[in-house]
Amino acid sequence: MPDLKQHEPFAGLIFDCDGTLADTMPLHFVAWQEVLTGHGIQFDEDLFYSFAGQPTVTIVDKLLKQQGLTGDPVAISAQKEQAFLDALPQIKPIQPIVEIARAFRASKPMGVGSGSNRDTVFQILEHIGLADFFDAVVAAEDTTKHKPEPDVFLEVARQIGVDPTACEVFEDADLGVEAGRRAGMVVFDVRTVHQPQRMT
Repeated sequence: MPDLKQHEPFAGLIFDCDGTLADTMPLHFVAWQEVLTGHGIQFDEDLFYSFAGQPTVTIVDKLLKQQGLTGDPVAISAQKEQAFLDALPQIKPIQPIVEIARAFRASKPMGVGSGSNRDTVFQILEHIGLADFFDAVVAAEDTTKHKPEPDVFLEVARQIGVDPTACEVFEDADLGVEAGRRAGMVVFDVRTVHQPQRMT
């Protein structure tokens, strides 16, 4: 059971989704490998984790430019999202973080701020039994700037009606941690309680 006392002082709680509430990162990497190999795009696991928190289409666009390749980022990202959703039944909740959400569900406004597509986020939350837990869900489509910019977390704070400086954000990736700090929030680094399985 996580120590709940350290989270009590905050007026609002904000959670990333992938790698924070749900153990999805290894499955995302497998989906990336399945799709990108067919397009001749290199994407190793270290680079994958360094991009965590950015929208799929943004990642594809960066990879194509970095490797001097041509392709349709929108079409490739759609293929990757479908490959990931095909693996949805394998996703498990990250229990220490889910337990925090359960503990404060009735007493604090809570939201999700994710770099993933809205439909994907809702399917993940539904699968792990958290679909009706949150007062706001802000996804890749909802802001023009993405992590490490603070916009996603600031928008969640606005929607749940809590001053950003009174929020705690739960994150598992460097870009997300930086976004939380730029938003003026206290950041809980999920990697202190959960490390995803490395695939390579």
